[in-house]
Amino acid sequence: MLFSGDEIVSVLTELGISHVVWIPDTSLGVWESALEASSELSLLRVCREGEAWPLAAGLMIGGKTPLIMMQTTGLFESGDALRNIIYDLNFPVIAIVGARNWLNAESKDTAKTFAEPILKAWNVDYQVVATAEDKPKLMEYLQQSLEKKQPGIVLMAE
Repeated sequence: MLFSGDEIVSVLTELGISHVVWIPDTSLGVWESALEASSELSLLRVCREGEAWPLAAGLMIGGKTPLIMMQTTGLFESGDALRNIIYDLNFPVIAIVGARNWLNAESKDTAKTFAEPILKAWNVDYQVVATAEDKPKLMEYLQQSLEKKQPGIVLMAE
């Protein structure tokens, strides 16, 4: 993983994120202990990814600044909830999505094949973070999304 748990907590805290709404996967799950230990972030687990989008919207109504974390397959599963929250209800929800098997050239996993085409089809702005040189893009992209009050997703290569 490109970021340690402490690095992710530092980035999210600097951005003013109040809540992380998530279903951890094998890769993003390594951040769990750092997220739980943070006194500035509240970690909220959902049972299904489709629950994350309306929960984040509800937090926004309450004046909070949430960020969703899930894996690409969860993104696919939650597409209708995403559509409803960011387009029908106009909530500028942001997310980090673990791009499963993105870095594994040998993998035949179709999750990496469909991640970008699906985001393009849904017309969701996104940023890929795949290398050590890309690390600053995480903070820059999320900050820009928050400032512009627009939804956005970071595809975090796994």
